[in-house]
Amino acid sequence: MEEKKKLETIDEYIAEYPAELQVKMQELREFIKKCAPEATERISWGMPTFYIQGNLVHFAMNKGYIGLYPGESGVSVFIDDLADYTTTKGSIHLPLNKSMPYDLIKRIVEYRVDENKKIAQERLEKKKNKKK
Repeated sequence: MEEKKKLETIDEYIAEYPAELQVKMQELREFIKKCAPEATERISWGMPTFYIQGNLVHFAMNKGYIGLYPGESGVSVFIDDLADYTTTKGSIHLPLNKSMPYDLIKRIVEYRVDENKKIAQERLEKKKNKKK
C-alpha cells in the first residue's frame, strides 16, 4: 500500500484535485487572502489554513462541497445567516453547485481576524500582569 505524501503547502493540496475543483479552491483561497492579507498560509490538520496569531480559518474539499472551518465562534456568531447551509459546531458546508457566499465569508473571516487579535492581546496582557 502506497503511503500518502504529507502535503506541506496549499498549492500541493489544491493540485491533488481535478482542474474544475482547483479553480474553486483557488478562488476561495485568493478571496480569503484579500480579506486577511496579513495571514500566513500553512497546512494544519491536513487542510489549507490561514493563520494570524492562531488558526484563523481552514478549508477542505469534500464530496459535493467545500468545507469552511472558521471554528465554533465563526459559525455560532453567524448562525442566522447560515440557515441555507449545512453547518456543524465549527464548519460550514459550501455546496459546489451553488455560488460562493463571498459577502458572508468576508464577514466571517474579518470576525475571526478580530477575534484572534483580541485573544492574542489578552494573552499578552495576562503575561505582563504575571510578571508584576
